[in-house]
Amino acid sequence: MKAVQFTRFGPPDVLELVELPVPEPGPGEVLVRVHAAGVNFFEVLMRADRYAVTPNLPMFPGIEVAGTIERAGPGADRSLIGTRVAVPLFAIGRGSGGYAEFVAVDGGAVVQLPDAVSFEAAAALMVQGLTALHLLRRSPVKGKIVLVNAAAGGVGSLLVQLARRDAASLVIAAASSNEKRGLALSLGADDAVDYTAPAWQEDIKRLTGGLGADIIYETVGGAFSRAALDALAPCGELVLVAMGRFGLETADIERMLGDNQSIKGFSLLPLLTSQGVREDLAELFEFAAAGALTVIDGGRFPLHQPAEAHRAIEGRRAVGKVVLVP
Repeated sequence: MKAVQFTRFGPPDVLELVELPVPEPGPGEVLVRVHAAGVNFFEVLMRADRYAVTPNLPMFPGIEVAGTIERAGPGADRSLIGTRVAVPLFAIGRGSGGYAEFVAVDGGAVVQLPDAVSFEAAAALMVQGLTALHLLRRSPVKGKIVLVNAAAGGVGSLLVQLARRDAASLVIAAASSNEKRGLALSLGADDAVDYTAPAWQEDIKRLTGGLGADIIYETVGGAFSRAALDALAPCGELVLVAMGRFGLETADIERMLGDNQSIKGFSLLPLLTSQGVREDLAELFEFAAAGALTVIDGGRFPLHQPAEAHRAIEGRRAVGKVVLVP
């Protein structure tokens, strides 16, 4: 089978397509033919050795796939053969191997996929969908003014919709282009601002009658984290999804304490359980199948063009979810 690896850190061109044996499903395992593999921003950072954890080389990226079960190993349920499934590799201790034509996994780890949900949509609803779902559970939005940063991205586009479903009083989308802001508005945001514009925080104050946002979901990091404080309401909550990339200093935290504001960190993996992942993904798939959740196609790239997929994310050209298609 074909798979993607990198043997050194660097630009997207370090990603290379290699030939590997098709994995043999072991006891209780199933062999899944991959139809869509999700591409994530942290994989872009990892490839460039800019992530919080440096992987061992060679590295075979990819932590979420969707496809069909082709074979069942000894003791696995053979009735699953032919079933459409999502495979959240990241939730079962597998942090690699998804950029490939096949994966072998425990038969109990797959989540059946409704016919109305595409493989590409399933890939989008794993890391990004679970992140959006758990962000709202950690920081409920009912009756609150919410600012979603990078609102046209994989997490942001889902967060806008789920915040609207959960009865936020006002959902403001922050995005860097007219196209992205228009997309966020079409998904249910009440208004949108350009977070790359000077003094964009004043737009937030204007839209909220001078109050600011009760909750800011901060996914970009860097200088934006500090700038976002000017858009945060007294007693507001800054939720840092961009862990390790935020630009807050001691003086910023002291200022927050004086305004009764709080910082909340967010890391998805510690929140997950095997049963919870299955139930949460089934819920997200149900929303998507019923048309209650729109999944944005951020670009489909052939498996042999992983560098182009990474460039689309690295250059912030993509909206929604980028996938590789074997």
